Amino acid sequence: MLKFKRTDWGQVEEEDICKTGVAATEEIDCLYEETFKTFEEGSILEGTVISVGADGVVVDVGYKSEAVIPNEEFTKEALAAIQIGEKMPFFLEGLEDTDGNILLSKEKADKIKVWQEIEDIYRKDGIIEGKILSQIKGGLVVDIGVKAFLPGSQIDFRPIRDLDSLVGKTYPLKIVKMSPRRGNIVVSRRALLERTRDQKRSTALSTLKEGQIVDGVVKNITDYGAFVDLGGIDGLLHITDIAWGRVGHPSERFKVGEKLPVVVLKYDKDTSRISLGLKQMVPDPWTTVEVRYPIGSKAAGKVMSLADYGVFIEVEPGVEGLVHVSEISWTRDLKHPSKFVSVGDTVSFIILNIDKKGRKLALGMKQAEANPWDQVDQKYFAGDKISGKIKSITDFGVFVGMEETIDGLIHISDISWTRHLKHPSEVFKKGQEIEAVILKVDREKERISLGYKQITPDPWNEVPKKYPVGACVKGTVSKYADFGFFVDLQEGILGLVRLSETGVESAESTMKRYPIGSELSVRVLRLDTTERKIALSLFEMS
Repeated sequence: MLKFKRTDWGQVEEEDICKTGVAATEEIDCLYEETFKTFEEGSILEGTVISVGADGVVVDVGYKSEAVIPNEEFTKEALAAIQIGEKMPFFLEGLEDTDGNILLSKEKADKIKVWQEIEDIYRKDGIIEGKILSQIKGGLVVDIGVKAFLPGSQIDFRPIRDLDSLVGKTYPLKIVKMSPRRGNIVVSRRALLERTRDQKRSTALSTLKEGQIVDGVVKNITDYGAFVDLGGIDGLLHITDIAWGRVGHPSERFKVGEKLPVVVLKYDKDTSRISLGLKQMVPDPWTTVEVRYPIGSKAAGKVMSLADYGVFIEVEPGVEGLVHVSEISWTRDLKHPSKFVSVGDTVSFIILNIDKKGRKLALGMKQAEANPWDQVDQKYFAGDKISGKIKSITDFGVFVGMEETIDGLIHISDISWTRHLKHPSEVFKKGQEIEAVILKVDREKERISLGYKQITPDPWNEVPKKYPVGACVKGTVSKYADFGFFVDLQEGILGLVRLSETGVESAESTMKRYPIGSELSVRVLRLDTTERKIALSLFEMS
């Protein structure tokens, strides 16, 4: 006799799952037959509906008393469909209650029937539909007529993070374990998926051959390529076989789940490894590159990447060329191409050379435009005065923009007639608008020399007249050296008073007597306009 014990829902233990099978089913079947002949508690009886009322459904099972089944054990639809005289099975819970009435349960009888059907499906390795009810620790609760457990590892090939998203959905399932005694059932969706996959795999392998074009679905994307599902079997589409041109990452071209046709490049039956190709679906653009882009022709393309040595340009999909840094500009000495172009820019260029075997194109951007230096000696002449903004400042001078593509250099020695500069930034700032004089134009070397100090006359031209030898003049102490101190006679014109001319033994004593900024009278001892030097001595006024 089979009796049912109410248990809490939970995962099925291994020892319980093993205690099931044909024996349990046969036991239920036997009990089902015998209960029609006996009135034993826990048995199944067939009853006839006598009436349906507000208190419940009155049933006659051939016992000395009739039974009343509460209406709550029926759904509204089932209750409305009951016919007087209709026969149906009931579960005998007790022969008599306190009032002497037999106790029957329609709900428990139905549940026994469901369990029998489920176990029959289990024995026959069949498939059952299940609706996801809720998420619990370790998996999901599924309604297959009774509650069953679907472990998280048995839902799909890969773990599903958001299990709540499955609640309310219905799936075909396979019963993998069950224990009628404890009322526990374990089901699997993955087992059916694997069965379907294996069937598809077998079919796909039997028809697959190299050179064949097949439809696939992108299953996974990695740094080195994409795995494509060909129908139960995966093939690798390597990054080098995605396109004839550059591919930074496979994710730039595909998304998981995307459908695409591919060519079977290689199929190893022993290892079941399959190499796929996508670029082989179209002709190699390099086979006729010299026809479409002959040497000397002009074209335009997109900047794909930058390197220290040049710019890579996509001439067309699958064909790239290199513009060496020396071929970017006629006028600018670039330390890095990023100073001239950016990734994504569209630029014009000339085809300089084709290496079809090495799949290389040498391109020139500057050749696509006229060389501005070809006409420079006809536009600029020595002695001309120009104006422009300072573009850059270096240790040796400043570059002045004369026009968009032509710069001139003011050497540090041509900034001031009188000042000894350590760096041009002492005088100029980047972006400053200045005037300068053209000193020299060299078209061959593509250089223009400018002078800033030449804007004004050289003050040393007037020094012999203003400061003749023997003249007594006034000046201001500007700086000291170990051998004496310098006196500023006028803006930028300095003379040197040596310590031997001061009558003071040490430099420290001299500095105390003649501090920087003090005004004093001096006499011109010697004058050298070539070296731009004036020797002075102190002149004591009487």
